[in-house]
Amino acid sequence: MKNALFGGVNAAVLTAMRPDLSPDLDRMAAHCRWLLANGCNGLGVLGTTGEANSFGLHERKAILEGLTARGIPAAAMMPGTGCASLTDTVELTQHAKAQGCRGVLVLPPFYYKAPSDDGLFAYFSEVLNRIGGGISLYLYHFPQQSAVPFSLALIGRLLKAFPGAIKGVKDSSGDYANMKAMIDAFAKDGFEVYSGSDEFVQRILADGGAGCITAASNTNSHWGGIVYAKRTGPEADAAQAVLNATRKAATSVPLIPGLREIIARSTGDDGWRTIRPPHLKLGQADADKIWAAFQAAGALPLPGLAPAKAAE
Repeated sequence: MKNALFGGVNAAVLTAMRPDLSPDLDRMAAHCRWLLANGCNGLGVLGTTGEANSFGLHERKAILEGLTARGIPAAAMMPGTGCASLTDTVELTQHAKAQGCRGVLVLPPFYYKAPSDDGLFAYFSEVLNRIGGGISLYLYHFPQQSAVPFSLALIGRLLKAFPGAIKGVKDSSGDYANMKAMIDAFAKDGFEVYSGSDEFVQRILADGGAGCITAASNTNSHWGGIVYAKRTGPEADAAQAVLNATRKAATSVPLIPGLREIIARSTGDDGWRTIRPPHLKLGQADADKIWAAFQAAGALPLPGLAPAKAAE
């Protein structure tokens, strides 16, 4: 897909934390700079991997403001703003717009289960009307986590009612048939479909999708960048094989602490292991398991990643 706002490889960025579990913005900004220099076209901050729903509204605003203050381009960031509360979703989206972000990733209202398409349409209609334009919305389809899917019928209805306001979708379902159905139905009108799964990067680009927004891109973005640049041929195929292997490794243990373990070992910075409950650090066996799997995938050492100094 040409001219996608976030076309290419986007990392679902980990949120660095201090020992007191407050956001560590210096460490996080350094990681964002490394990602943008090593294969990433954009940054999905404050999503599932960023533990957004473990932070309050004031913290989420402070993280976004802190990253922009540290030189991370707002235009490169797609913050997650979807909350169970309609007014919180609006507030975070308006804040992202004020910071200069071009798009936000919006979960459906996820507390009440099995809402109707009519209910979801009413929710997003209210959100869009209250925001008043000026920023693109990307729907976050992750039914395993939210338990609230976006149907093709609902997406089509929203696109017709609010032309230009909803720009695309991140599909983290792992169901490639669903991604392809969205591409076939809506990509011709500029709707950007992003895979949340690394194993589909080469395939979704070939089928007219926009790219990926993935957790493992925190560690494998170098190879994602090769796939995005080359698309086909031996180099792209080899890079896609690394994406497949690193995705499998990352999901062989609890995902978020597993990725933190890889960054911690790669940088020598133990601070990356700090995580908010209910997530927990990996035990030694799982930590060794994921490290060995990344080595077997040919992904280590991470290209361009030098040991980082922990923030004071």
